[in-house]
Amino acid sequence: MSDPLKIAYSPCPNDTFVFHAWAHGKVPGAPALDVTFADIDITNGMAERGEGDILKVSYAVLPWVLEEYALLPCGGALGRGCGPLVLTREPGEAKDLAGKTVAVPSERSTAYLLFRLWAADEVPGGVGEVTVLPFDEIMPAVRDGRVDAGLVIHEARFTYRNYGLSCLADMGEHWERTTGLPIPLGAIIAKRSLGAERLRELAAAARASVRMAWDDTEASRAYVLEHAQEMDPAVADQHIGLYVNEFTADLGEDGYAAVRGLLTRAAAEGLVPPLGRDALNFG
Repeated sequence: MSDPLKIAYSPCPNDTFVFHAWAHGKVPGAPALDVTFADIDITNGMAERGEGDILKVSYAVLPWVLEEYALLPCGGALGRGCGPLVLTREPGEAKDLAGKTVAVPSERSTAYLLFRLWAADEVPGGVGEVTVLPFDEIMPAVRDGRVDAGLVIHEARFTYRNYGLSCLADMGEHWERTTGLPIPLGAIIAKRSLGAERLRELAAAARASVRMAWDDTEASRAYVLEHAQEMDPAVADQHIGLYVNEFTADLGEDGYAAVRGLLTRAAAEGLVPPLGRDALNFG
């Protein structure tokens, strides 16, 4: 029997919901997994160092890792109405951010790329200093006046009002309005060295795990809440409802168009290296 494959994904509800069945050996014929929980900034770094067989990463990191890893056509996070938000203490307009300090969760994140593309269109002269903070520290930093604004992801969409903050802009809304495409957030990648046949098996296992989660939503509940970092169960359900959708089961034509569109635009702005013509090909 072969050793379990090393997989790393976040403790966020969408990932634990998606991978519950596979991680617990409930997907018939799927390879066993050795699971590590890590925030996306950590898994992005793991991908750049070639650590791990299967990783949940930001789409933004793909241009740096696609020689060693293949993008799986399922298991990730894309969607509509689920983009990152720019938050401030007081209501305002995009132009108010000119020259201001903004906290972001990572400079190798999809959220950051969406933010820079938005700022290039909407903030005359551009923002000022960009500082990286763990995502759970960003809203307190904005609230306490340590930064002028914060770029937030995950369940912060549902909780920022608890910090007395205002939503200055929705990065996903800007992306959808200007492209008509879904918002690409998190990708599942696997080592190309595993071979084309094994990569197809992994994609099938991820897809089966998603469908099993949908077929019995209660089966994963304890696992989801165990790792949801004291998240209210209702917020966890909202989180899953927003980030686990048809694109999780299969990227499809629109999903691939969204990924290529994001990385092509970002490369044109000098934010990422250009993407090779066949870089997103699977297998």
